[in-house]
Amino acid sequence: MIKKPFVTLDLVKNITEKYPTPFHIYDEKGIRENARNLKKAFSWNKGFKEYFAVKATPNPYIMQILKEEGIGADCSTIAELVLSEKVGLRGSDIMFSSNVTPKEDFIKASELGAIINFDDITHIDFFNQFLDMPDTVSCRYNPGGNFEINNQIMDTPSEAKYGFTRKQLTEGFLKLKSLGVKHFGIHAFLASNTIKNEYYPKLAEILFETAVELQKETGVHIKFINLSGGVGIPYRPEDEPSDIFVIGEGVREAFERILVPNGMGDVEIYTELGRYMLAPFGHLVSKLIHFKHTYKEYAGLDACAANLMRPAMYGAYHHITVLGKENEPCDHMYDVTGGLCENNDKFAINRMLPELEIGDYLVIHDTGAHGFSMGYNYNGKLRSSELLLRENGEVKLIRRAETLDDYFSTFDFSEFFKK
Repeated sequence: MIKKPFVTLDLVKNITEKYPTPFHIYDEKGIRENARNLKKAFSWNKGFKEYFAVKATPNPYIMQILKEEGIGADCSTIAELVLSEKVGLRGSDIMFSSNVTPKEDFIKASELGAIINFDDITHIDFFNQFLDMPDTVSCRYNPGGNFEINNQIMDTPSEAKYGFTRKQLTEGFLKLKSLGVKHFGIHAFLASNTIKNEYYPKLAEILFETAVELQKETGVHIKFINLSGGVGIPYRPEDEPSDIFVIGEGVREAFERILVPNGMGDVEIYTELGRYMLAPFGHLVSKLIHFKHTYKEYAGLDACAANLMRPAMYGAYHHITVLGKENEPCDHMYDVTGGLCENNDKFAINRMLPELEIGDYLVIHDTGAHGFSMGYNYNGKLRSSELLLRENGEVKLIRRAETLDDYFSTFDFSEFFKK
């Protein structure tokens, strides 16, 4: 797989006349096409709904694009709920997944009519202290143990802080039923960023079998099954991408094999994809401003881990393209770094690239999800702007860059200037 940026050197030069680097830029055309393909892949299910994981890219312009494509919002905090409200999402267009959730967040979710997805059985009584149970409620399931596909361990749910045990699911459904809940959902997230086509079908099989058991045990109506996120993207050029149509067909096969014979053919399938929806359609664009020649060759950018945390936090790979040098040989080795006072502030280590020069523009790929959103202000670094490359070729500012005034705005300096 060849990773090609959706911006060119000429376009970036034009952009920087108005918006200096570093900046995150998103590709509207790619986002829309990807959303439509997802919906096609699951069109066999009449109630299918994607709830975009807002935490991945919390920008109202991005959310508006997705809303126009019929996609809702998956929220976990009051800020994400308010952001969804501001772009006109309410009711069943919002999935609110609790996670050590404060009272105020539950109240806001209830005010908006969002579907509540409880993370823990204790949250039922907590919620019911100050709010009546809605008609529809979901519970998050954690089966424990290891999650395996073809004898390969994909993740370890027993180590995750999320979800009900299997025994708690039955207890929780019965309690919710006694509190007046009429329609139920089951949610689970068992592996992160998997590019194996087998992940969703395997997860679906587990949840479909669990749904059949729960329906028999409790007599409740199971309205939907939420496969959550976990479908990944190929960060490395050598990785094979997942095929959403193969994935959708695998889920359909499990649906017809397990749910339909048990009289549950009306169950709606939901997803909560963030990375899959946005990551490939975002770039962090940065400029080379320094070289350092010591024990290694360091190429220093005007971006840093405050703009993209994943390499520093996880050792994650992000491909890099040097604009204007796409066809030159990658015969020079560099550590590509930022300017934070931390040694892990490196976008790439021992990366083979074309010979670099001061002023080169570097595109860091696949930053459309968990890129800008995981930024921070360590060392007083300011958050960059976010731009949108529209389908017509126009570039629109969708979040301005922070200023020093923004950074200092939460301090009260008046104390230091008293006479």
